[in-house]
Amino acid sequence: MNLVIAFAVLRCGLTPAEAVHAGSAGGARALRRTDVGTLTVGARADLHVLNAPSHAYLAYRPRTPLTHSAYQHGNRMTSGQP
Repeated sequence: MNLVIAFAVLRCGLTPAEAVHAGSAGGARALRRTDVGTLTVGARADLHVLNAPSHAYLAYRPRTPLTHSAYQHGNRMTSGQP
């Protein structure tokens, strides 16, 4: 996903915030999914926590591993999970 966000910013002219939104809430909306893509009550708790000071690092450091932790349905995923 980092590479997609980087391309959206560097090649398509989106801001980092717009690119992250397109990859999360925008993608969910395109699929007509209301249970993912936003941090709201009742939504699935699928989160990707970054080890970076800003979401902008996704756009400008596409080959740098930035994952601090990941959660699926509110449960922290271990490194052996897909």
